Amino acid sequence: MQAFNRIDHWDSAAERYERTAHPYTASYVEAGLAQVPLTPRSRVLDVAAGTGALAFAAARSGAQVLATDFSPGMVARIAARAVPNVEAQVMDGQALDLPDASFDAVFSFFGVFMFPDWRKGLAEMARVTRPGGHGVVAVWQDRGAGAFMLLGQLIRRLFPETPLAPMPESMTILNTAEGFAAELIGAGYRDPRIEFVTRDFGLDMTAMDELDAAFDPSPDWANLDRAQKDMIISELRRMAGDRAVLPIPSTALIGVARR
Repeated sequence: MQAFNRIDHWDSAAERYERTAHPYTASYVEAGLAQVPLTPRSRVLDVAAGTGALAFAAARSGAQVLATDFSPGMVARIAARAVPNVEAQVMDGQALDLPDASFDAVFSFFGVFMFPDWRKGLAEMARVTRPGGHGVVAVWQDRGAGAFMLLGQLIRRLFPETPLAPMPESMTILNTAEGFAAELIGAGYRDPRIEFVTRDFGLDMTAMDELDAAFDPSPDWANLDRAQKDMIISELRRMAGDRAVLPIPSTALIGVARR
């Protein structure tokens, strides 16, 4: 998971992320936005915004949205769309350069749990949320989502003697409703509600030759030898059969709380 804390990793991945992950994460965004009433008078912050799936969806309400990410490459992708009520800035989510209580709603979808100091990230979200405003955080259950989650499952089944890389502390705590709710309260929020949302990730079977690039950040993939990787690919092809896209059900926990 160390690659996920490097700016250069996300800068180089921005184009691929916008093409593949952005449409998928957008399917969870609507579930989070449904929990928070936004109007054209709302001020919204998107922390660890990636290429802006949440920011653009929130902007459709007319709200004024600030999208932040520590990766200039990701921020450039958001800015390039030139949506009038979306501003994009490079910013560290662990130390937001923003005033206290300055936003009506603060979101982080699949971002804050990857921070080196994820508790500081949650506390920063709470700090900039106005009293009575909302904080909304989405995290993955199990070992992530989509192909990364399936990779772990296949390694357990095909190579039971091969240890999987340990997950960050945040994922072991936040992937239960009880742990997630407790951390939101600890960060400064109140009345947390945790919703489990499952969507299908579609693995494009025509892209099997690009798996090395797709799985490059995964230590579990890096620890496999070439023969094991080929066995994973063969198993994926078997699972897909004659389907061009293999659906992989993946579950997220979406936490909604008040300040």
